[in-house]
Amino acid sequence: MKSAIIVFPGTNRERDMAIALEKASGTAPLMVWHKDSEIPDVDLIVVPGGFSYGDYLRAGAMAAHSPVLRSLKEKASKGTPVMGVCNGFQVLTETGLLPGVLMRNAGLKFICRNVGLKVETSQSLFTGGYEDGQVLSIPVAHNDGNYFADNETLDRIEQNGQVAFRYVDEDGAMTEAGNPNGSARNIAGVFNKEKTVLGFMPHPENAIDPAVGGTDGRGLFDGLVRALS
Repeated sequence: MKSAIIVFPGTNRERDMAIALEKASGTAPLMVWHKDSEIPDVDLIVVPGGFSYGDYLRAGAMAAHSPVLRSLKEKASKGTPVMGVCNGFQVLTETGLLPGVLMRNAGLKFICRNVGLKVETSQSLFTGGYEDGQVLSIPVAHNDGNYFADNETLDRIEQNGQVAFRYVDEDGAMTEAGNPNGSARNIAGVFNKEKTVLGFMPHPENAIDPAVGGTDGRGLFDGLVRALS
C-alpha cells in the first residue's frame, strides 16, 4: 500500500502517522508539503493531527485553503481514500469533504487521555479490521473536538450509515460521561457518503505499541493494508 501524508506548518503527528503506516504496510509514506501543487498517485492520503497554522483563525480553516488541497479534493472526488485524524478531521470538514464542523470542547479545556471508542460499522475500508460494535481505547489530544451539525444533517448521516465511531464510557455505553468533548450524539468520526473519506478525532497512530498506550489502533492500519494492497 502506497500512502502520502500532507504536512502543514504546525502539524505535529505526521511522524507518528508515518511510523504506523510503515509498520503496517512495510512501505514508508511520502511526505507532501502543503505548498506542493500535486499529490503523487497513491492508495491512501492522510491529513494528520497537530495545529495547522497554529489554529489562529479557526482549527483547520487556513489549511483548507493551502495549494495542495486542490489536488486532495480532486483525488478524493475520483475515489482515492482520504483519512483525516484530529486536526486532519477539522481540515476535511472545513473543505466540505465531510459534513459538520468541529467546535471548542464543551468543557473549554484541552483533553489529552484515552477514551472509549465504539466502532459503528466494519463495512468500510477504514474499519474492516474491527468488528461491528467493538469498543476500543484510543488516545485523544484536542481543544476543538466537539462535533456539531444541525439535526437534519445528523439524521441524514445516521440514515446513510456515515457515523464511523462514537465515544462511549468504560462500560461501552453511549453516555454523557463517556463523551469527552460534548460532540453531538457522541460522534467521534464520520465518513463521506461513499465511505471513501474518513475523519475522526482520536489518534490510532498512538495506539499501535503496547509499551506506549496499547494496540487498539493497529486494526485500522492493518485493515487499510488488506483493503488497499
